[in-house]
Order: sequence, then C-alpha cells, then structure tokens
Amino acid sequence: MLAGLSRALVLALAIAPAAAQAQQLEKVTFATNWVAQAEHGGFYQALADGTYRKAGLDVTILPGGPNVNHRLQLLAGKIQFYMSANTLQAFDAAGQNVPTLVVASMFQKDPQVLLAHPDQGIDKFEDLKKLTLFISKEGIASYFQWMKRDFGFDERQVKPYTFNPQPFLADKKSAMQGYVTSEPYAVEKQGKFKPKVFLLADLGFGSYSTLIETRRDMVEKKPDVVQRFVNASITGWYNYIYGDSSAANARIKRDNPEMSDELIAYSIATMKQYGIVDSGDSLKLGVGAMTDERMKSFFDKMVAAGVVKGGIDYKKAYTLRFVNKGVGVDLRPK
Repeated sequence: MLAGLSRALVLALAIAPAAAQAQQLEKVTFATNWVAQAEHGGFYQALADGTYRKAGLDVTILPGGPNVNHRLQLLAGKIQFYMSANTLQAFDAAGQNVPTLVVASMFQKDPQVLLAHPDQGIDKFEDLKKLTLFISKEGIASYFQWMKRDFGFDERQVKPYTFNPQPFLADKKSAMQGYVTSEPYAVEKQGKFKPKVFLLADLGFGSYSTLIETRRDMVEKKPDVVQRFVNASITGWYNYIYGDSSAANARIKRDNPEMSDELIAYSIATMKQYGIVDSGDSLKLGVGAMTDERMKSFFDKMVAAGVVKGGIDYKKAYTLRFVNKGVGVDLRPK
C-alpha cells in the first residue's frame, strides 16, 4: 500500500511541473491577411517546431482569405496580433488615429513585381511604358502613383487586373502585377515561358511587408508577450528559410489544401534569391528589422506621389522597441 502511495506521489510530482508550465502559456491568436502559403512560413515554422511554446506562448494561427477582415478583429480585441501587407496600411492607421502599432517587419522587401513577356525587348523598367499594364485598383492607388512620379508612367496604359493571368498571357504587349513568390511560377506553368521580373523593391519602392501589428494597449500592458511573440516569429523565419521547413509546410497544406509542394519550394527559393526576408538592414540587425530612416524615406516618397497626406504623424504607426536586437542571426548559414 505504502509502495503504491509512493509511486503515486512520485508520478504526481513529475506531472505537476508540466501541468504548471502548460497553465503558464499565454494564449494568443495571430491572424494572417490571406490563405496559408509559404509567404507565411516563418510563423507556421515557429508553431510547428515548438518555438512559440518555448517562448511561453500558446499560439493559434488564423488564416485570412477573400472577404475576411481580421484587422477588425484586432481592433475589437478578439485577436492579439495581425499580419498586415505593407507600410502604407500602417500610415493609414496612423492618419485615422487607429490604435494599432507595427512591432516588426518580417519582409525587408515588398514582394510586388511587374511581369513582362521575355521576347518583347523589355530590358529595363522604363521599357514597360510601351506596354499595357494589368494593375489592380489597390495597385493604382499605391505603387503606381510612385511609378508615375518617379518614372513617368501614364494611367492611360492601365487596364484592370482581375488576379487572372490569362489576359497577360494572351497579349505579348502587356505586363502584369504579381508577387515574386507566386505569379512568375503561375506564368511559367500556364504560359510555358519564364517572364521578365521587375521587383519594385529593387527599384526604389521601399515599403516593408508582412508586418506584425498589435494594439497599443497590448504594447502598454503586455510588452513581454509582444517581445516573446516577435522574437519567436523571427526565429521561426530563420529556421523556415534556412532550415528544415517540412513540418511548417505540412501545417500550411493542412490549412490550405490547394497549396502544392512545388509552389512552396518555389516560394522559399524565391524569397532567398531576392532577399525578401533577409537582406539590407536585417543582415546586421536581424530578421524583422525596421529603421526610422527607412520609414521616413518611404513616407516622404509616398507624400510626394500623393499616396498619403503629409500632415500624418507617421511615427505613430510603428515602434522599434521590439526589433533590431540581432535575435536569431546565429541561425543564418555562415
């Protein structure tokens, strides 16, 4: 009887720390702005390999999609973190006094590109002025205004982009918007040719991308949780692009069954090729890096292009408190 009690006591003592640790995990929800894909891979990596859990976080990733606005859930306090697409959204929030704050940028380069046919004498970006451009309403209101001011493009050459490559494939005298991590792949598959790729980030469009946003009250009341989430996400991105991403990819495909292994592999390789995640400031400061200088430079360009109003206090859009600490740089291949 005593021996049985001793064994039960030992078992209880062994279980207690694990149960206490489980109780201590902070539950947070991170919502993305689109369906699961490799462009979200670092977050899935941190979830799949236990990095979030090691940071004391019980993280749920809530995928986005068509007609889904998770930013409203962030404002309502139903989620703790949100993945926004670019810096312009943060400037807009500051201009409208929306109480959100960017705390990290997982992409140093916005993946936005324009694609052209390879056999039309399109060698430099300015050559695209000879073509019809398929661009979305959002693109016209944002980066195309910068293209007009800095490169002399004309809205009369623009036709609506419906997120279907067929009009571009059918017209060799056209160019099409896209993300460097996906649309070139779709064109190669459907059109059987490799398109010319012009990455706007390499031409001066300095927006950050794949930003982590949270509410201001979260930063004020739970800064430790914010820091742990940012650090773990950064670590996840290093491990995703430089390490074994198989577990993360399995979770991505679970959340988005239409995603293929081939496209995921293409997207990861392209992110590395173009330095989407790790380039520029992140080489020294670590993935997730942001700087005041770059924020000011991009803001000034967008004001000059008429995209944002000059009177906005853009510094209210972000904080450097949680980044630029060199987290995870040791995970980068030597």
